[in-house]
Amino acid sequence: MSWVRIWVHLVFTAYKSTPFFNSSEIRNVIFNHIAENAKEKNIWLDSVGGHKQHVHCLISLGKDQTISGVLQLIKGESSFWINKNKIVQGKFAWQDDYWAVSVSESHLEQVRKYIQNQEEHHRTKSFEEEVDEFMKNTGGVL
Repeated sequence: MSWVRIWVHLVFTAYKSTPFFNSSEIRNVIFNHIAENAKEKNIWLDSVGGHKQHVHCLISLGKDQTISGVLQLIKGESSFWINKNKIVQGKFAWQDDYWAVSVSESHLEQVRKYIQNQEEHHRTKSFEEEVDEFMKNTGGVL
């Protein structure tokens, strides 16, 4: 019997970082839908949150799942659903790029809190500052 436990923190943005999710009501509807869709697709989505133009997800990959495959399922279905149901004004699309980093078991609670507190976090820090901080802390190249 296979057993896999690989935690990944994912961040992806609306096309051109357009602030489509400009209210907490819109964010809640979209995040709840992403969670429901992930469950239907057997994606272990532990936490989902975000702010005006981006989404954070904490997932645990299954033995046959890849980061790109999971994101394709989440982003593809959610953009179709957002447009079909006219959740935001204008034509919605996700940016092709994403950010992903592994998370150790000992840091799960910290990441969960970070994802759930995005609204407060972005009162003092822009998305661009957040990305710069992520890249610096994880050794990424800007």
